[in-house]
Amino acid sequence: MLDSIEKRREKLVALSDAIWEFAEPGFKEHKSSKAIADFLEQEGFKVSLGVADMPTALVAEFGNGKPVVGFLGEYDALPRLSQKRQPAKEPLEEGKAGHGCGHNLLGVAAVGAAIALKDAIESGEVKGTVRFYGCPAEELLAGKVFMVRAGLFDDVDCALTWHPFYYNSIWAANFLAMNSAKFNFHGRTAHAAYDPYNGKSALDAVELMNVGTNYLREHIIPDARMHYVITNGGGEPNIVPAEATVWYYVRAPKRPQVEEVYNRIVDCAEGAAKMTGTTFDIEFLTGCYNVVSNDVLEALLLEKLKEVGAPEYTEEELRFAEELGKTAPEFLEKTRTMFREQFGENADDKYICDTIIPVMDKGKPLPGSTDVGDVSHVVPTAQLIVTTSPLSVTTHSWQFAACAGTTIGQKGMLVAAKTLGLAGIELLKKPELVVKAKEVFEKQIKNNPYASPLPPGAKPKA
Repeated sequence: MLDSIEKRREKLVALSDAIWEFAEPGFKEHKSSKAIADFLEQEGFKVSLGVADMPTALVAEFGNGKPVVGFLGEYDALPRLSQKRQPAKEPLEEGKAGHGCGHNLLGVAAVGAAIALKDAIESGEVKGTVRFYGCPAEELLAGKVFMVRAGLFDDVDCALTWHPFYYNSIWAANFLAMNSAKFNFHGRTAHAAYDPYNGKSALDAVELMNVGTNYLREHIIPDARMHYVITNGGGEPNIVPAEATVWYYVRAPKRPQVEEVYNRIVDCAEGAAKMTGTTFDIEFLTGCYNVVSNDVLEALLLEKLKEVGAPEYTEEELRFAEELGKTAPEFLEKTRTMFREQFGENADDKYICDTIIPVMDKGKPLPGSTDVGDVSHVVPTAQLIVTTSPLSVTTHSWQFAACAGTTIGQKGMLVAAKTLGLAGIELLKKPELVVKAKEVFEKQIKNNPYASPLPPGAKPKA
């Protein structure tokens, strides 16, 4: 299995580099998805591109029968994070997207793992089916939600994935459930000086809604999060705005909690509309679930990560990590403190993680969200994290985008591919592991059946 990945090392690196350079944001990953689809087709997979009403979503399959092991891949970039492969901030192209979350690495590692399983099935070593899921728009928390709704995971026995990060371990935290919606207010224009009394300000409604929401913060659970941006606040100050829009994210540890907080925000919108004499409509973009972790699959991934070992670095790579690390000294010190206090490991002389860390934050709510949560509510799922950046560099930053295009990122990607591949083969070799993972899964979701958070008829929106 390891040879399957090693002999394709250069091709996998070239594929991740190409996607890094494409740097396409969510639902616009046309070159990236096609490159992956073509690559897998050449490797003998049956590929379907454009599934679940999303032109950039794909499913690639090899083999037949049970078990069915799925690997989740992503390849969307983040707006305005274009960055050269260097430890000083300088965009490749001003204003362009960049892989500040390393999804060029994420998707290609899953491709490598899928190919390793394909080789094992083809050789007769194991029996079953391997699937690669090309999931667009993770940063919009949308792709997998639509793929789950389309039934693409209905016959999957286990799903495995990973994420680029700044240390090596298992991602076992409970990421927050979320709703994403735009509130569009409609009023009436008027001259703001000559006859403002004839106008009805949609912007006033937006601001009053936000005031109400901010007072609401005191009266919701502490782990909930509400954040917004005004995407349309009118045109010029001398015209009473007839149109205004505010875009909200609402997060909480559990799906019912999100719905409760979201409904109260809708009440704030209704109150704001009544106070201003305006009307409004809601453009619901997406919703997602919290992540359900799986002890059996997490133990398997950790075992295989230890077999593969943490990435090893050259002197040149260590110098790059040190230079880049010095651009974010506050986070570097925070991370080193975390290593001392939580892992019992002294990292005071390190700029990059070269060890495997025990599982941390098991089941704890973390502030972020991911649409992996929806998959984890319908299929036993586990996530790995592998070092692709220095200790001082977290995701959604220009520094992370720089690393995602270097050998530091590529080494992490290959470790992830090998770990996922070994775990996948173990599941095909030992069906009893699949049974155990399903038993854990069934207990966890018994009282929390999945229902798509998407309204009836909702379509993906870029």
